[in-house]
Amino acid sequence: MTGLRFDDDGLIPAIVQDAETNEVLMMAWANLESYNLMLSTGRTHFWSRSRQRLWMKGEESGHVQDIVSIQTDCDNDTLLIRVKQTGNACHLDRPSCFDEVLYGSLDGTASIIPELRRIIRDRKESPRPGSYTNQLLSDEDKVLKKVVEEAGELAIAGKGKDRNGEIWEAADLIYHQMVLYEFLDLPMSEVFRKLSERHKGAKR
Repeated sequence: MTGLRFDDDGLIPAIVQDAETNEVLMMAWANLESYNLMLSTGRTHFWSRSRQRLWMKGEESGHVQDIVSIQTDCDNDTLLIRVKQTGNACHLDRPSCFDEVLYGSLDGTASIIPELRRIIRDRKESPRPGSYTNQLLSDEDKVLKKVVEEAGELAIAGKGKDRNGEIWEAADLIYHQMVLYEFLDLPMSEVFRKLSERHKGAKR
């Protein structure tokens, strides 16, 4: 007994999210059989309403989703699945199915983080002449020193109550930290795990 509430067709919506960046990748439908397959295999399986059959994400493209966690909402009628995505999630070969903006703007949202990570990773895998990111990735001393430098400049801007300077330097620090993480091949999942351990053990 799962406690999940399936609709009249025996389906439940499943929202799939990148486990490291929280980027929403796709939405699909699951039934009890596909849900049980997810639990037994550790990879996402869904029910296709158009083809009327079970399918595993990436069964043809190889862009599989390894499940990190599955949650349900307060009504037990929606799944939230965090995954480690191989390749792109969208069948149009895009990182996320949610690509079109219908209202407002993504500026000022955390959507820049996964996009920036993809760019940095692409520069590492496919270097471009003249790329500043590649200059950092090819020079250990430079990439290390830039993080220290930007952290210091952010602190100075904060001490001076320079809001524009704080914003500018905070953005610089985040970018240079992300380049350093890529340089170090530092898995953010392990960093988040350590933060979780400290959170659970902290005295409040």
